[in-house]
Amino acid sequence: MIEFRLRHDSELPEAGAPRKVNAEIPAIAFDAQARLLAGTPLERGLQVEGFLAAKSRRSRKLVLHATRIEFLQGE
Repeated sequence: MIEFRLRHDSELPEAGAPRKVNAEIPAIAFDAQARLLAGTPLERGLQVEGFLAAKSRRSRKLVLHATRIEFLQGE
């Protein structure tokens, strides 16, 4: 298991004007996906699929459970 944080930065149109989008969310990966990330340098571009779930039974904070991780080319 590995815990990590994902950062997203982009600019998208909203109501006819560009809007900068910046977000950072906690994430967790298990088994093969965790091993894949363990040796990855920071700031490497990723595409991640998974699901959101509460961090624990006592905490309602969301964590992304990464079920598929793909490294972006040229990143």
